[in-house]
Amino acid sequence: MALSFAVVASSSSIMCKAINANNHSHLQDLSYIKRAALISDKSAGFTSPHPNFGCVIVTPSVEVVGEGYLYAQGTKPAEVLAVEAAGERCRGATAYVNMEPGDCHGDDTAVSALVQAGITRAVIGMRHPLQHLRGNAIRALRSQGLQVDVLGEDMQSKLVEEARKACLLVNLPFVHRAASRVPFSVLKYAMTLDGKIAASSGHAAWISSKLSRNRVFELRGRSDAIIVGGNTVRRDNPRLTARHGGGHMPIRIVLSQSLDLPEEANLWDLSDVSTVVVTQRGARRSFQRYLASKGVEVVEFDILNPRDVMEYFHDRGYLSILWECGGTLAASAISSGVIHKVFAFVAPKIIGGKNAPSPVGELGMVEMSQALDLIDVCFEQIGPDMLISGFLQPIPDLTPTIPSEDETFAIDPTVAPFETSIIFFYKTWDLYGAFSNFSPHPIQMPDEDGNYVTWFSVEHYYQANKFIGVSNPLAQDCIDKIKSAKSPEEAARMGRLTQRRQPHLVRSDWESVKIDVMYRALKCKFSIYPHLNSMLLSTAGSVLVEASPHDLFWGGRRDGEGLNYLGRLLMKLRSEFLGESSAASENTCIAL
Repeated sequence: MALSFAVVASSSSIMCKAINANNHSHLQDLSYIKRAALISDKSAGFTSPHPNFGCVIVTPSVEVVGEGYLYAQGTKPAEVLAVEAAGERCRGATAYVNMEPGDCHGDDTAVSALVQAGITRAVIGMRHPLQHLRGNAIRALRSQGLQVDVLGEDMQSKLVEEARKACLLVNLPFVHRAASRVPFSVLKYAMTLDGKIAASSGHAAWISSKLSRNRVFELRGRSDAIIVGGNTVRRDNPRLTARHGGGHMPIRIVLSQSLDLPEEANLWDLSDVSTVVVTQRGARRSFQRYLASKGVEVVEFDILNPRDVMEYFHDRGYLSILWECGGTLAASAISSGVIHKVFAFVAPKIIGGKNAPSPVGELGMVEMSQALDLIDVCFEQIGPDMLISGFLQPIPDLTPTIPSEDETFAIDPTVAPFETSIIFFYKTWDLYGAFSNFSPHPIQMPDEDGNYVTWFSVEHYYQANKFIGVSNPLAQDCIDKIKSAKSPEEAARMGRLTQRRQPHLVRSDWESVKIDVMYRALKCKFSIYPHLNSMLLSTAGSVLVEASPHDLFWGGRRDGEGLNYLGRLLMKLRSEFLGESSAASENTCIAL
């Protein structure tokens, strides 16, 4: 359960006394904000596409009484977990959050939790990066009488900037997504002391130590996807797994212009995680069909370049990409401006070789004055190796570039933000994110025996129904695991993986009943949550489109060729609710 991610801190285990307990020390505030950022990072990789949220609650006597962090999409907010952990000791306390709460689901759970718990002050590391959420929670808290201090605005100093930077760093992928149309991309490579990533023969195992390779697995586990080029597939036949004992597994992406790839490769094994091959339009049609027969998704571009590819995966909702490619593709990605950070593992080895490959290919530079300088460089020794990391691009400053809705209206009252005849929804950055079947709204639905059971989300219920009624103990085991999944993403992953690996466990009538299953779950969700019902009815006259660029059935697909069944069901449900409302009004008039 998500409650396991809340921490109750007793006075004996975590307690910090200031010189004056009634005076909110500047240094004390910054210390707790950094703590909120630190704990928010515990679920990095699981929360995507949401930000990482952490909350620390401190009493007037300077005692930490509760902590919490968002575990994954569709789980309880960090503020709720921290309040539940602290209990009555929230009265008069201060809440420290690394980022302004932002809820796309049409409710104010995080804000309400702090207000109802009796929190009197909130210190916020940074405003929400997304324009339609920016400033909303801060205004809501202040309207309820809480004192709200925002780093860099209400509190300013060099130390404040350091704490604010900690809040930025923990959500860099999300900040970059808000500032640009490409995901946050990290280039990682391991090289010898003389700058080689392989011998002249191409042999590269192993340059770095086992400790360094373990760090790479951690980097993978924090990423939404890993990218390699065709040369890496042909030479190394990688698996590109996170290998950290389960949990989040990043998608594998192969960029190959010619599609000159082997028929047998570890990346075509989809038993654990999916693979997407990106290529140029028309390349090796027969091999494309072969990949499709193995379940590998193939995406074609008219002209294959890293910028277009990254914009595409941005639209698919990816926040963080790890590039583990060779020098040619790395140079192309750097030249396209899509690499934001570099992790270079340097091993104390010399291999030489005039033709031995280097980590970055030709960039067209002829003088050292043209060299790209890294920003905020860090050095870390990992076993015998040295890890050098730094940014190729500065962290975006969103403060002056994203005005609030109020500021927009003050500039031009005729501007009506988000008003459109077509309403798109997908994930956390959407104004209508609550329409998603992944939204964190528990529903109660009857089981096979007619007993009502609580499901954490519509997606939990939908995935479990694939296996309901199948007389096989493995099917029931799968249902139980999906039901207890900590997030909708995990429930979806379990259901899809079982359906792919063990199709005999899927109920025989699934294809004919799945639309009805989804509709019943959606009707329950929008019936029991008044604010969701109101949000749905407020869209009357608009077309609803589930904007998933990769779901042909439930989504609208990238180019609009998707069936958009989720949008259709929501419009059908909206019509049903409006009809009931109209009938009720007519009956009232007749009675009068």
